[in-house]
Amino acid sequence: MYLEVKDVKKSYGKDSSYIQVLKGVTTGVERGRMCVIQGTSGSGKSTLLNCIGGLDDMDSGSVKVDGQEIFGLSPSALSDYRRDNLGFIFQFYNLVPNLTVRENIQVCAFLSENPLDMDELLETLGMTEHQNKFPAQLSGGQQQRCAIARALIKNPKLLLCDEPTGALDSKTSRDILILLEKINKKYGTTMLIVTHNNSIKNMVHKVIILKDGLIKREYENEKIIPAAELEDL
Repeated sequence: MYLEVKDVKKSYGKDSSYIQVLKGVTTGVERGRMCVIQGTSGSGKSTLLNCIGGLDDMDSGSVKVDGQEIFGLSPSALSDYRRDNLGFIFQFYNLVPNLTVRENIQVCAFLSENPLDMDELLETLGMTEHQNKFPAQLSGGQQQRCAIARALIKNPKLLLCDEPTGALDSKTSRDILILLEKINKKYGTTMLIVTHNNSIKNMVHKVIILKDGLIKREYENEKIIPAAELEDL
């Protein structure tokens, strides 16, 4: 199992403001698989993603990525873990406004010892003709493509996506999902996608449904529907 999550618990606050968000989550994802994490607001989706990504400290439990345990790592070791293994895509693109598309991507390329080819990645994501534009000159979909390219240039083993289509219209959402599908097939990138969209679960290998900090259900899709054929995006 490439990603192994065992009995992960996470809480915030104390005394009257104490809330336990994750109450003992155990799951796993095989290498090269696409996985959706679903659940209502407050179910713990983003918190679980952040624990796996080393952005939030766990109270207890275990998260192993490719055999490496991240629980208990020092801040510097966590930073190395994120640099060497992970790519992040968020709902809001977090691009540097005074850098061009190409420069935004290069910032992350410098972090990797084995980055992907910049020109090939720009071509794959349909951003070659926009590479010298600034974020303010791009549409929402183009900004998200740039954010995806920035996450991918490091050649990450694991791509963590938090509501990657949440700020996009249905057509642009479909385009972004087709891109993620293409990336998974081309580069073999393992993906975790947190989403409220009920259709996206049909295009992935595995679905994890959270409720009140626990896994309510998880299953493998017997039939995967291509992103281009998804309805109600």
